[in-house]
Amino acid sequence: MNRLTIFLILSGISFFSFGQEKWDLHKCVDYALKNNITVRQADLQQKFASLDLKQSRWNTLPSANFSGSTGFSAGRNQDPTNFSLITTGYLFSNYSLQANVDLFNWFSKQHNIAVRDLNLKATQAGFEKAKNDVALNVALAYLQILLTKEQVNLAKIQLNTTGAQLESVTKQVRAGNLPELNQVQLEAQFATDSSNLVTAHSSVNQYLLQMQILLNLDPAVPFDVESPPVDQIPVESIAELQPEYVYGLARINMPQQQVDVFNLQAAQRSVKAAKAQMYPTFSMFGSLGTAFNSKAEQIISVTPINPPIGTVTVNTATYNVFPVQPIQQANYGKMAYFEQVNQNFRQSIGIGVSIPILSGGSLRSGWLRSRLTLNQVELTKEQNSQTLKQDIYKAFNDATAALEKFSANRKAVDASQKAYDFAKKRFDLGLLSTYDLLNTQNTLLQSKTNLLYAQYDYVFKIKLLEFYKGQGLTL
Repeated sequence: MNRLTIFLILSGISFFSFGQEKWDLHKCVDYALKNNITVRQADLQQKFASLDLKQSRWNTLPSANFSGSTGFSAGRNQDPTNFSLITTGYLFSNYSLQANVDLFNWFSKQHNIAVRDLNLKATQAGFEKAKNDVALNVALAYLQILLTKEQVNLAKIQLNTTGAQLESVTKQVRAGNLPELNQVQLEAQFATDSSNLVTAHSSVNQYLLQMQILLNLDPAVPFDVESPPVDQIPVESIAELQPEYVYGLARINMPQQQVDVFNLQAAQRSVKAAKAQMYPTFSMFGSLGTAFNSKAEQIISVTPINPPIGTVTVNTATYNVFPVQPIQQANYGKMAYFEQVNQNFRQSIGIGVSIPILSGGSLRSGWLRSRLTLNQVELTKEQNSQTLKQDIYKAFNDATAALEKFSANRKAVDASQKAYDFAKKRFDLGLLSTYDLLNTQNTLLQSKTNLLYAQYDYVFKIKLLEFYKGQGLTL
């Protein structure tokens, strides 16, 4: 790969990045909290929990149901309005309104409301935890991008240095002052440095793509981030981030610990709710109803008649016998719909009791299962507390080691720089071979790379401790 090819590659990358908006960490985190799929799923969970709480409260209200039916009946059956046996077909309608309310159920419903309320608080804290996790992942990805960009800068400096050396040695080889081997060695080094630069640019693009995925951005849209110097990133002194102190604050501030507290309280109320289901339930019920029958009739008029009720014979003469008073003969007609509905109106009210006697052991096993679930939640809370404490102590130890490593690598860079400066002077005087110069140069590059890794590692570990402390994420 010649120098022209490298120039074209860098020009293409610079042209692609030119003019596009660069995102800082604050904008990345804000966008992720609104668009990241994990955060949106956690938001849905708290909405489900809110709906469950409303439903548990609605369960304490009286229940009421209205039913109505209309049909045709034929054959021998009982008239639903006068209960006489009939064989003719008829149209019928039935209407019923029933209501029921629990008077006392050993606070089972109240315990269930408390469980749903605590579940809602747990999912709300889980929503905050999801946002915290995403924010932390965004910060880590952001630091990775900054690190790879610094590696690009180092690779550019290395490539420019090697290019200048190659240019100088090429002239001396052409003048016959140096053997051609020196030029060949530098050309090989220039090709290696060119490859390293392309790899560094590829790493930047890869981490930018990971950030876009984390933000739920379209990978086809150009994207880049601000690159503040790592020396200007504010970090708190490690002396103020002692692990026990940070752990004490994290137990109060971290959403996961709040999730565990609410889950534990919910499990405790679930045990009480399950036990209450094994006791009797007292309720009050009432109903209203009416019916219509197309064959139903009513008296519409009365006609007095005086028919003979028998005969008597007097002296061989036969005489009809009439009643003293006329008989009232009823005339029947169809009963109107609404009049029939009104006359057939009926009501009922009462008190009921439901006593669970044998349920296949389901109620008792449910109660025992809720107690085991409580034990499981207690262990989960204890485990999460231990994990949090271990993570904080590990982050503190890692930060301390990163600080020591950063100091050591800084000394290594100073020593490697001095060694390279001396080697360069000797090379310019013809007292050092190209191979030895390149070894010294590569050692300096490796020392600078190690220093970058140590510096960013230290910054991230300190930011992690600040995050546990409840200070948020700032770069």
